Amino acid sequence: MKGYGFDGSAPQGIGRKVTSVYVYEAPVRLWHWVTVLCIITLSLTGYFIGKPLPSVPGEATFLFVMGYIRFAHFTAGYILAIGLLVRIYWAFVGNSHAREIFLVPIWDKQWWGEFFFELRWYLFIERYPKKYIGHNPIGQLAMASFIWAAIFMIFSGFALYGEGLGTKSWAYSWFGWVIDVFGGNSLTVHNWHRLGMWSIVLFVMIHVYAAIREDIMSKQSMVSTMISGFRMFKD
Repeated sequence: MKGYGFDGSAPQGIGRKVTSVYVYEAPVRLWHWVTVLCIITLSLTGYFIGKPLPSVPGEATFLFVMGYIRFAHFTAGYILAIGLLVRIYWAFVGNSHAREIFLVPIWDKQWWGEFFFELRWYLFIERYPKKYIGHNPIGQLAMASFIWAAIFMIFSGFALYGEGLGTKSWAYSWFGWVIDVFGGNSLTVHNWHRLGMWSIVLFVMIHVYAAIREDIMSKQSMVSTMISGFRMFKD
């Protein structure tokens, strides 16, 4: 998180200045969009795995719909997990903005002051926004929460996947303990996994709303930044 010289006061002057700052490196942007595709795939296929389509008559060889759905779900799960590992690695070797969502300074009094300012801004209480090169405090905390939610979904997902493969599978060996943590009942893990899916869907909806809102109201680019890597400040 880093301020950009605009402290929430009314803008001065009538001139128009556009400044761009390189923020998100290519691996960060690639991870973001790959994760978006994974979440869409996992949410849709996960929904139908939880609520399977009605059985239809015919030769199973030609009606392998649920098999394809499960294959897509598992493939997207693998990609999500590998992508997150790469993203964690890039937090160590990338620029300072690559680490923002992993190191939330909740011990910093100034950070909390900015957090509550942003909360008032999102609630339409503050009239003018502050600007940040990277994430604002609320965005930083939200993305950090998403990372933990993704980790939970990966662990619980591979635990359920391992149960299906059998106790001798690598997935069960590595993640079978997750089922034990939930009392040895895989149905409980399934329910929490499904609740996690809906939580991420809700996060995505708020995330998209906030990004478009900031693009329009605070005159700093959000959506295009995650494509080009540059944040534009239109003062």
